[in-house]
Amino acid sequence: MNAAIVESFAAIAREKGVDKDYLQNVIKEVFLSALKKTFGKDATYEIVVNMDKGDIEIYWVREIVEKVEDPQKQISIEEVEKLGNPDELEVGEEYAQKISLDSFGRRVISNVKQSLSQKIMEIEKDLVYNEYKQMLNEIIVGEIYQIRKNDILVIHNKKELILPREEQIPKEKYKKGQTIRAVVKRVEKTNKGPRIIISRTDNEFLRRLFEIEVPEIYDGIITIKKIAREPGERAKVAVEAKDKRIDAVGACVGMKGVRIHAIVRELNNENIDVINYSDDVAVLIQRSFSPAKLKKIEILEDERKAIVYAEPDQVPIIVGKDGVNIRLTMKLTGYYIELIRETKDYSQSDDDIELIDLRNELGREIVDILINNRYDTALEVLNAGEEEISKIKELDDDKVQLIFDVIKRKLS
Repeated sequence: MNAAIVESFAAIAREKGVDKDYLQNVIKEVFLSALKKTFGKDATYEIVVNMDKGDIEIYWVREIVEKVEDPQKQISIEEVEKLGNPDELEVGEEYAQKISLDSFGRRVISNVKQSLSQKIMEIEKDLVYNEYKQMLNEIIVGEIYQIRKNDILVIHNKKELILPREEQIPKEKYKKGQTIRAVVKRVEKTNKGPRIIISRTDNEFLRRLFEIEVPEIYDGIITIKKIAREPGERAKVAVEAKDKRIDAVGACVGMKGVRIHAIVRELNNENIDVINYSDDVAVLIQRSFSPAKLKKIEILEDERKAIVYAEPDQVPIIVGKDGVNIRLTMKLTGYYIELIRETKDYSQSDDDIELIDLRNELGREIVDILINNRYDTALEVLNAGEEEISKIKELDDDKVQLIFDVIKRKLS
């Protein structure tokens, strides 16, 4: 039993790099508990564990006396002599009696084995917990071995990791046996052992992918200042180079887009906008909305709010599909953005066009209808407004829209 116990702990020390002294103390604690139950809790014991030789020696230490008053702490000189010990031991000295494991009894031995097995399991759980705790926010590469309703189980270094549904990229398809990359997001202690949560939606996953694909980021030449992301849809990454002569965006995108395309493929074709960072919120907003053209940006610092003015044709670019572009810009800047559509004031314009000159664009019929209703120039039509022009019974909605589109284009 000695060798088997020590070898099981020595194996942990070799494979996991656990301190031998720590494991020796664990073995001592288990045997000390068994000794106190068997021989008394007030007695003094010495336990020697030799991890290299695979041996455990247990001694019951008592004082040699003429007459025993406390059997747990004392032993008579006669008993010492019966045990075959040398005559030089005298009354008042300490006697260390070696205890064989056989003297514990089967039940105690069984309890010792069970306690040691439990301790080994606890140590292994702690080792796994500490191993992955040190890997927080690092990318792991594992293999999918089970796909369940709400999560996916991934094997990494023979350990089970969990990819919950909320940490999966929407619409991404997974298959058993598939190799997958993810970032270690959380490590939780449970009664069943550590629960390791990995993520493909966390911003840190995107950050680590940039570090892998862009050496300048890994080396610290370029810094990722901010990330805003809606997984599976779009992300914005603000970068800054320590040396202003370096093109931070160009380095992240790579020659012919090779670097950014590698990241996009990993993220199930998630669109990624890389922009130059600025401490000036207005500049950062402008860059985030590019290529949209903004007329003006007002920053309300106290309210953490930005008012953005733009012409109607720029609004769809600013807002983006289902509002994703404006939401990401708000996440990136930390400012609420109010978008105001600003139309051109044609009433102050010195330019005007005779409607008769627009016959090629509008058609003779429409121009004649407008002139018959006392509208002779383009500005007169614009200043009247769409609502007023639509009252002309010969003009339907499509014709009214055509009139205003043509006139605005001509006067722009």
